[in-house]
Parts: sequence; C-alpha cells; structure tokens
Amino acid sequence: MGIGQLMRWQWEGYPRYHQSRVNLLIHIVAVPLFLLGTVTLVVAVVQLSLVLLAVAIGCIVAAVAGHRLEPVPPEPFSGPLNFVSRLFLEQWVTFPRFVITGGWGAALRKLRDS
Repeated sequence: MGIGQLMRWQWEGYPRYHQSRVNLLIHIVAVPLFLLGTVTLVVAVVQLSLVLLAVAIGCIVAAVAGHRLEPVPPEPFSGPLNFVSRLFLEQWVTFPRFVITGGWGAALRKLRDS
C-alpha cells in the first residue's frame, strides 16, 4: 500500500478506531509528546547526544499508548515497515488533521452526549 492509500485508509477508519474518551484524551497529550520526541531524535543524532537520544526515546515510547482502551482494536500490522509508516502518519498527519477538522471535538461531544 502506497503512502497516499495508507493515508486515505487511515483517515477513513479513524473515527471507528477512536471511540474511547480516555484514548482521545491520551492522544491530545501523547501526539505532541511523540512529535517532540521525533524532533528531539533528529537533534540527538545530529549532535551525537546520548542524553537527547534517551529523552527522545522516552517521549516516543510514552506516547504510544491508549489503543487498548478502544472497543474496536486497530488492524494488525503487516510488518515493521507497516508499523513505522502507520505510526508516523497517524502522529504527524492523521491525528492533527482529526483535531483541526473538528473530528476530535465531535468524538468527545458524541461520547458525552451518549
């Protein structure tokens, strides 16, 4: 599956896989933490800093949480490349798009009203 197809697939299924209030709240904190971690990872490599590398890895690992709380579990990964592609696209593209387009707020309101 190419990047365009993966982005489309991920976007179309996003509301289905994000129905847990707790997971939505985790995402609003964890995604910026992941973004900070990946930027810090690049800086750590450029500066050859083990301290920054440890901080970056800590941010990334801490950010990958919450999906076990969902009533619909995510699709299994087909391999390491699929894992990395889906993870980075969700964090850098799909979730920010979900927030910006109002999907995150709508999902929270729907849970509150039900």
